[in-house]
Amino acid sequence: MKTLIKNGKIVKKDNQLIPAAIWIEKGKIHAIGESFEEEAFDQVFDAKGQLITPGLVDVHVHLREPGFTYKETIASGSKSAARGGFTTVCAMPNLNPVPDTAEKLKEIYDIIKKDAVVKVLQYAPITEELRSETLTDQKALKEAGAFAFTNDGVGVQTAGTMYLAMKEAAANDMALVAHTEDESLLFGGVMHEGEISKKLGLPGILSSTEASQIARDVVLAGETGAHYHVCHVSTKESVRVIRDAKHAGIHVTAEVSPHHLILIDENIPEDNGFWKMNPPLRGNADRDALIEGLIDGTIDCIATDHAPHGLEEKKQTFLKAPFGIVGSETAFQLIYTHFVETGQFTLEQVIDWMAVKPAAIFGLEAGTLTIGSPADIAVFDLKTEEKIDDKDFESMAINTPFVGWKVKGNTLMTFVDGTLAWSKGDA
Repeated sequence: MKTLIKNGKIVKKDNQLIPAAIWIEKGKIHAIGESFEEEAFDQVFDAKGQLITPGLVDVHVHLREPGFTYKETIASGSKSAARGGFTTVCAMPNLNPVPDTAEKLKEIYDIIKKDAVVKVLQYAPITEELRSETLTDQKALKEAGAFAFTNDGVGVQTAGTMYLAMKEAAANDMALVAHTEDESLLFGGVMHEGEISKKLGLPGILSSTEASQIARDVVLAGETGAHYHVCHVSTKESVRVIRDAKHAGIHVTAEVSPHHLILIDENIPEDNGFWKMNPPLRGNADRDALIEGLIDGTIDCIATDHAPHGLEEKKQTFLKAPFGIVGSETAFQLIYTHFVETGQFTLEQVIDWMAVKPAAIFGLEAGTLTIGSPADIAVFDLKTEEKIDDKDFESMAINTPFVGWKVKGNTLMTFVDGTLAWSKGDA
């Protein structure tokens, strides 16, 4: 099967958009040129003068299956990713059952093989059942297909457990990915500790809850030689610790989520669970530090932390609602609109942070438009402004405060191994 994507534009190193057509054959990119004779192809898709990028790579999503399929499934979550232009997503293990054995992990991959429309890589937990101090069998889980190891959602509370896990991860040449939250510093907090938490009469979450555990972990990563990756960085103190660790030569990488780059706690209008996320929305100085950290390379990539929940769960107060917002379908659009359109980021930088870098830091065969690479491709409309409408979501969940926001950069088509995984209307 020969497929052509015609009439597109790609970004060159100088941030110029140049005309491009992509020739796809046997699931790979066969050639890239300005145009090709259409008669030679079995399928032709028209990009209509819009942007062609490598398929986006999201190293942090929650697909909720098995165990919580009223929130999301692998089928719905992967469609949601495809609608956002993502072709590879990495799914967190806070599931039921937790995939803490090779057998449980293989069962999830059986569902992925059957139901996913994009490439789904499954994380395995660092410890059994996530909250225990007993390490999982990393070697067996790696052989069963584990993408990396994480206790996302709760984090590893004991330094000794983290040290031993890092030693194992280094021995198995696997990344250890950390949700950093010292629970002894939580004090029942549900939002950022600051003027807004006081105004709303809600218990706050200290910045040190996150940053202190990163500080602990980078020392351990330096001791063990492990690749240590920090999830959803949210505070200026965390950025400083990560920057210092990188300067010291420690193998640490980090991600930031779109909502922490765009929103702060002052944007929270009321005690409404749709605004409750973990880490919470922080202060203006924190947001500035995150943006600076992305630009100077302290933070390596953007990841959504797509966290679907049932509507009734999220329609509660901060004290009762679960943490998390959905993000797969809005990430690129929000980043493009709020940073590229305003001149803060270049388009090349955004593609780097959302496709090239996440693939590179985890050694994935993804995130690039090169001859011979998998034909994982997204096409985005940079011209048309639309409102984010939760009625259009492929996700089962709609828990996001961004509904109604006007954005450009909406996805037209997403291809996985050269096969159309999602398209908008008659695109």
